[in-house]
Amino acid sequence: MSSKKTQITETKQTVKRGRPVVAGSKRQAVLAMRDAKRNAGIEIKRGRPAGTKKTSTDVTVEVKAKQTKAQKQAAMATVADVNEA
Repeated sequence: MSSKKTQITETKQTVKRGRPVVAGSKRQAVLAMRDAKRNAGIEIKRGRPAGTKKTSTDVTVEVKAKQTKAQKQAAMATVADVNEA
């Protein structure tokens, strides 16, 4: 018995993965901005920026009170009385 070595050569096709490149898109603008920051020596980190913290006194919220069923019926009764007169 003779031992023969067989060589199997496979050609791999390159497959494009990820988002397609669309010229003039918002994504391309963001990527260009990131590259410009990297080239300027600015470190880019993950996550959202820290921002400023607001205290509870800075925020004011106005909430409308809901009408109860009795208040709605009273309002409908006054409208009906006005329409009858």
